[in-house]
Amino acid sequence: MRVLQVGADRSKRGILFRDSPAFKRQEAYAKKFGNLDIIGFSRKNDGVDVISSGTLTVHPTNSSSRWNYMLDALRLAKKLPRPDVVSAQDPFETGFAAWLIAHHFKVPLHIQVHTDFLSEEYVRAPIDHIRRLLARFILNRAARIRVVSERVQKSLETCFHIMKPIAVLPIFADVQRMQDAPPDAVLAERFKQFKTKLLVVSRLESEKNVELAIRSFAQTHKSDLWACLIIVGDGSEKQRLEASAKELDVSGRVFFEGERDAAAYYKLADVVLVPSKYEGYGLVIIEALAAGKPVLSTDVGIAREAGAIVTTSDKFAGALADWFKNGPRTGELKNYPYKNFDEYVEKYCNDIAACVR
Repeated sequence: MRVLQVGADRSKRGILFRDSPAFKRQEAYAKKFGNLDIIGFSRKNDGVDVISSGTLTVHPTNSSSRWNYMLDALRLAKKLPRPDVVSAQDPFETGFAAWLIAHHFKVPLHIQVHTDFLSEEYVRAPIDHIRRLLARFILNRAARIRVVSERVQKSLETCFHIMKPIAVLPIFADVQRMQDAPPDAVLAERFKQFKTKLLVVSRLESEKNVELAIRSFAQTHKSDLWACLIIVGDGSEKQRLEASAKELDVSGRVFFEGERDAAAYYKLADVVLVPSKYEGYGLVIIEALAAGKPVLSTDVGIAREAGAIVTTSDKFAGALADWFKNGPRTGELKNYPYKNFDEYVEKYCNDIAACVR
């Protein structure tokens, strides 16, 4: 089977870079499909070229601006062999490009939804309203839809009345690695003065709402004078969050670690906080629970299904205070659907292949 996919992840962890986790996953998909072409939205200044690995080829658009992504993707697709199916990683810009390509070749369209874009918290700018309208148009023209959580599935069925087949296929998490990760002696030494260690693993962007975790810690830290908050991740909000910690007089106990491998931090932590405004899935929730750590989360993504302690934003500080007093001190991952990576690849590829059966 020949599959053409459209993606937009330009980060160093994305499909445009050979050694990235995303590229490694695509290699597994390509082996299963037999042939996988990926058109990746990119800018000329990204400095990326076509990458081939076995039956996988990634074609960057190398666009002059973001406004050219979709037409550049169609231009590239017309030069490739006719696919059996076209898949997109979202129902927005990549979804529109995939629809143009599928319409050109007269083949089925497969759409993936990783974000809970129908959440009230999702809309932050006029373009988000446009994306919702675009998503309705694209999803109603898909042969099949893959979502990453039951929450997203229910949102589509309730708000958009989608009648197409919707498969709930969560993102793969290497739970075995989280379970087996050894303690980090250097980290343990750095934080040994703190009896209780709270952890946030997140991009530092507005929708992740990390300030809620800082404010909740500031309100409750006197419940445990030997507690600290460790924040792993980076983003545009970092300076503002550092200023907030200083303003709340907890900067001496809030540590910004930057981009790091989270596995060792899960092992160190006593509780993991997920204060997001919305999530399509919530990979951190899965990883932390797999590591045996309790998770306190807003009602987002897969939190309820996976076994997190779920609360609301306005009650987050109170729920954290209750955790300080009563626990639980361990977490248990529930309802994770994959035994291993091979099973995930099998289900992922079968869902796309079902478009042409």
